[in-house]
Amino acid sequence: MLWLLSYIYGKVTEFRNTLYDKGVLDVFDLGALTISVGNLTAGGTGKTPLVAYISNILHSRGETVCILTRGYGRKDPKQRVVVTDGKRILTDAEHAGDEPFELAKKLLGKVIIIADADRVSAGEWAKRKFGVSVFILDDGFQHRKVKRDLDIVCIDSTDPFGGGKMLPAGRLREHKVGLERAGVVIVTRANIGTGIAVLRSIIADLNPYAQIFTSETAISGVVELKKLHAKTQLPQSKIKEHNVFAFCGIGNPEIFFKQLWQDGFETGGSKTFRDHHNYSQKDIDEIERLAREASADILLTTAKDAVKLQELKFTLDCYVVEIEMVIDKPDGLAELI
Repeated sequence: MLWLLSYIYGKVTEFRNTLYDKGVLDVFDLGALTISVGNLTAGGTGKTPLVAYISNILHSRGETVCILTRGYGRKDPKQRVVVTDGKRILTDAEHAGDEPFELAKKLLGKVIIIADADRVSAGEWAKRKFGVSVFILDDGFQHRKVKRDLDIVCIDSTDPFGGGKMLPAGRLREHKVGLERAGVVIVTRANIGTGIAVLRSIIADLNPYAQIFTSETAISGVVELKKLHAKTQLPQSKIKEHNVFAFCGIGNPEIFFKQLWQDGFETGGSKTFRDHHNYSQKDIDEIERLAREASADILLTTAKDAVKLQELKFTLDCYVVEIEMVIDKPDGLAELI
């Protein structure tokens, strides 16, 4: 049954792309330079850190940057929500979605962020209201209704093509040939994955014109959940003295746990939740029970999870691990941006 559904999904996606390629379906210009950041697969590929990375480049050049996002998992997906107007955060994680809210925290004062399923309408409105000079389409590779000047695709080196199968049997959103549309391909998590040279060769065969970069993930800091707003970082060496229990609700949880292990954190156990999970006090109680059973005295989680945890009560100290992206040729990517 999954194979049949994947076959149908693949054919529908292929037909839709053909309609765009032949100009049957309309593409709308937002009236400003537009960069799409997306992927071929469902789940985490390191896309959010890249959106932040690009936003910082553009902000440093004096651009008025607006991130357009669907805001997956938010309370009312049909409502347009201004997450930040470039000066202050105007909503919460429940109404913005966890990833847009995380970006708003990280990029406060640097970008405008709008969550809206209709990115054409949202973009046109933002252009008039804020005088946007550059749009970033968050998770925009399959959102072909918007004209873009540069398509950037993230390929996760730990699982490049989602097992080679389309949704729902695999993780591919579209066939690998879709990579032909990309102007830039970034192989993410190169420090965790294997066979990077072979993967670069496969990408070059699929799209000989795209510029290929590789990136690594690194833990840039550890912040106490209670002091997340203050951004007061603790020495990682202090946390590494403890036996920790890690938990998260992200697209690729094993990558988070592997990053902790690679960076020398002693994890006594872990707990995963579905991507975009909304935590309850019952979840926290269960996490702490498991942590104590594993003789752990500190909890670690991700910045994406942290935005939905601050109203809940913890009896164990909980810390947030902040991840940054390190590009192999940063000057080259900055020049393209």
